[in-house]
Amino acid sequence: MENSNINSSKIFKFNYAFILLKTILFILLISSDKGTSIYNLTFHSMPPIMVYLAFISIYLSFSFLFSKVYHPLSNIVLNGCLSIIYIGDLWYYRSNHSFLNYHMFKITGNLENLGDSILAMFRPIDILFIIDIFILCYIFYKSRSQYRNFRKNISSFLLLSLIPTLYLGYAHYKIDILDKGYSNQMLFKRSWAQNQTMASLTPIGYHIFDFYNYYKDSKPYIMSTEEKETLSNWINKKAEPFPENKYKGLLKGKNLILLQVESLENFVIKLKVDGEEITPNLNNLLTNSIYFDNFHEQTHNGTTSDGELLANTSLYPLRVGSTFFRYPNNTYINSLPNIMSRLGYKTLAAHPDKGSYWNWLNSLKSIGFEECYDVSYFNIDEVIGLGLSDKSFLKQLSSLLTKQPTPFYSFSITLTSHSPFFIPEELKELNLSPKLEESKLGKYLQSIRYTDSQIGEFITNLDKEGLLDSSILVIYGDHEGVHKFFSDEISSISKDYDIKNNNLEVPFIIYSKDLKGETLSTIGGQVDILPTLSHLIGAETEDYMYTSIGRNLLNTKESFVITSKGEYIGDSNVKEEIDFRIKGLDYSDKIIRGNFFKE
Repeated sequence: MENSNINSSKIFKFNYAFILLKTILFILLISSDKGTSIYNLTFHSMPPIMVYLAFISIYLSFSFLFSKVYHPLSNIVLNGCLSIIYIGDLWYYRSNHSFLNYHMFKITGNLENLGDSILAMFRPIDILFIIDIFILCYIFYKSRSQYRNFRKNISSFLLLSLIPTLYLGYAHYKIDILDKGYSNQMLFKRSWAQNQTMASLTPIGYHIFDFYNYYKDSKPYIMSTEEKETLSNWINKKAEPFPENKYKGLLKGKNLILLQVESLENFVIKLKVDGEEITPNLNNLLTNSIYFDNFHEQTHNGTTSDGELLANTSLYPLRVGSTFFRYPNNTYINSLPNIMSRLGYKTLAAHPDKGSYWNWLNSLKSIGFEECYDVSYFNIDEVIGLGLSDKSFLKQLSSLLTKQPTPFYSFSITLTSHSPFFIPEELKELNLSPKLEESKLGKYLQSIRYTDSQIGEFITNLDKEGLLDSSILVIYGDHEGVHKFFSDEISSISKDYDIKNNNLEVPFIIYSKDLKGETLSTIGGQVDILPTLSHLIGAETEDYMYTSIGRNLLNTKESFVITSKGEYIGDSNVKEEIDFRIKGLDYSDKIIRGNFFKE
């Protein structure tokens, strides 16, 4: 009888080698910010190759629980499943700088209409993750007769599973507990940079560890008295109770209209390509606007919904998963709608998509909006991309706002400029060169120009209805667009048009007819929107300063932003100050998980 063990299984040995090579390729790809090449790599520490071997051994050990041709077939299936996970993680990393997680099972409804956006994350190098499957199929076809008498081998299974498990326990104790690994090395610890954890554990280990954290996070989180005191001390220390300045109450009593624009990056503001303005209407607004030109997105796993959370609560989104899905019923006593409500404002939110998308409807009601209108309220007369077109939505939104008692606070988002930036030919307004027109950059510019035109029509309609004189129009981007999804593809062509790296910047424009235009270059982010607008509208400082993670950009001595990846962008070089600011990510996470403001 033919031996049925590790040495006799040709397909197992090939499979092991292929998965190891794919793992190394995957780690190399995610070690760059773009996740598309193995150049410009950044390693947080020495890659633990023995850990990689251990996880692969454990994963493939199950193939020895199958006999006859089911043994080689199980190797092929295991490889295929793992390839799907590798590609899924890679595509999600390219678009969100994080990886697939178990919390995403709660948001599968968001996949509707996102097929094109998901496929847009494909790169030719991804083919390397599936080629080996065909090779394994060929090996199986040529050697299938050798497995007729192959029997499952418990000894091989135990050898491949138990010894690597013991090694992982030893490595965890040495590296994580005793701290005797290489500099900055960690295994079973969460890192602010998720690609560091992934590079330490491989996707196999990462998702095992993520399941453990998912189970742990699913339990109610109760902040201890000590944690609450530490949090309060941090908020008090970061507060800036400066004397009132010229901006305090400058726009008091006016309607507040917030518009979160899909994928609106800052580099397009004032940009001309081939002699044409990309955002002529937004540019015109600047004459009567306070424009922050050094303002950054801070969204995370919840992408667009995170932008809504940041603007309306001045809290960072959760470190793992979507805040709106994990904690849709939290209390935010000093949210922007609640602050405005206490000032006598009617509050409403309107979306051109379903209320279930990112679970925004339930969450915005919880945040404090009195009324929420999803796409079912509007006439769906024109659909582009993800849903109701910006033209149709903004036209109907202006009509809705004219019916509101004043003063009111309205919050809305747009959709049409979402990746993959498809605008019908008859709606394109820019006359771009053929090379640029066919590029992702060109498609993005066309989509932004379309949305800019619809914002212009929106403003005209508000003016005709007499609302513009008595309103503040605030416009900001939810997150990067072409740089977020296709930075690798635009890096070469952008040089021909003097387009620099966007560096997570989105515009933050506060418009009112009676404002004198000014550009402020204070570094800030979306978490600063609430305190900044509260100051302008005349809210008392105590009503937001000690419940906000962000700061008032119109009355601050600080110039910095903390990105969703825990990176500091700012003027300070003092490590203690930087570390203090970064702690806000952790404290905000605890505030949300512990529903801190419910008390």
